[in-house]
Amino acid sequence: MNLKVGIIGMPNAGKSTLFNALIKRQLAKVAEYPFTTIEPHEGVIDVPDERLIALSSMIKPDKTTPATVTFIDIAGLIRGAAQGEGLGNEFLGHIRDVDAIVQVVRAFESSEAVHVLGSIDPQRDIEIVNTELVLKDLDIVSKIIEKEKDSEKKIVLTTIKNSLNKNEPIKTLKLNEGESKILNELQLLSAKPMFYVLNISESQLGSPKLKSRQEKNFLFLCAKLESDIEELTESEQKEYLKSIGVDKASLEKVIRQAYSILNLITFFTIKGGKEVRAWPIKRGTTALDASALVHTDMARGFIKAEVINYTVFASIGNWHLAHEQGKIGLEGRDFQARDGDIIEFKFKI
Repeated sequence: MNLKVGIIGMPNAGKSTLFNALIKRQLAKVAEYPFTTIEPHEGVIDVPDERLIALSSMIKPDKTTPATVTFIDIAGLIRGAAQGEGLGNEFLGHIRDVDAIVQVVRAFESSEAVHVLGSIDPQRDIEIVNTELVLKDLDIVSKIIEKEKDSEKKIVLTTIKNSLNKNEPIKTLKLNEGESKILNELQLLSAKPMFYVLNISESQLGSPKLKSRQEKNFLFLCAKLESDIEELTESEQKEYLKSIGVDKASLEKVIRQAYSILNLITFFTIKGGKEVRAWPIKRGTTALDASALVHTDMARGFIKAEVINYTVFASIGNWHLAHEQGKIGLEGRDFQARDGDIIEFKFKI
């Protein structure tokens, strides 16, 4: 499952700095996990998971493979992008290809990297970017309506268009299964799950005012600091952060939040002790579909799934002992995998 998160925002907001910090974090672990850079501005990043580390410590496999999320650094957006200003259509086209969005919003002052609008105003920048996404969606939907001949589909498209005209979030529309399918096929930009990273200066870190403004979809970090400290050892990072009054770096929060808004959970396989692997799946995925991720033969010849949750397994530490104690359940193809489940698929071709 190769899910992609696009990093967007206005020019000089710190998108590339955040992306580079993510890349540096990955390269620091290259001896343990293989790193993949698909394109100059696309990177596959490990999802931090203490459970995976603990499982590896217990089982001591030949190989440990984490769950991953692909981050894409997309070029800066300016007012008028929906009409082709700046990189315009190219920028917005790249966003259509991602599954979720992290919008980097500038909240720091700098004489070296001047804001394209001449002043720092995070709320204004958020509104500009979001408006451009809506305008592009409006253009796409309007063109489809003109050509659409199916009357039922046209009604759904008109409902979506009316919502966009009012600048109302598409996510708030109450659509049935068929209508939702039509919406999903459109890949509208403003319908994608999104969270915000307010890129602040180092001097603003630890500010009580910022802590009080923390919201579910807003993270505060200093992208430059995150990028710089990835050059340090873990102990040096902790020492430096302590010296400036910060508990820990925020980079992992970005990765975890991206994982969360994609509605992903993790199940594990331990492959006879040779490989411990974390698998990202959508919440609600069945055992049959989860087995297909591991290998298509498992899904074709699916018999059953042996399942134990990580919290139970961790207290035992051994698959065979867990079997003997009756802690491993047998589940069918329609069983919905839960976050932290360790699964062994039984199949026959």
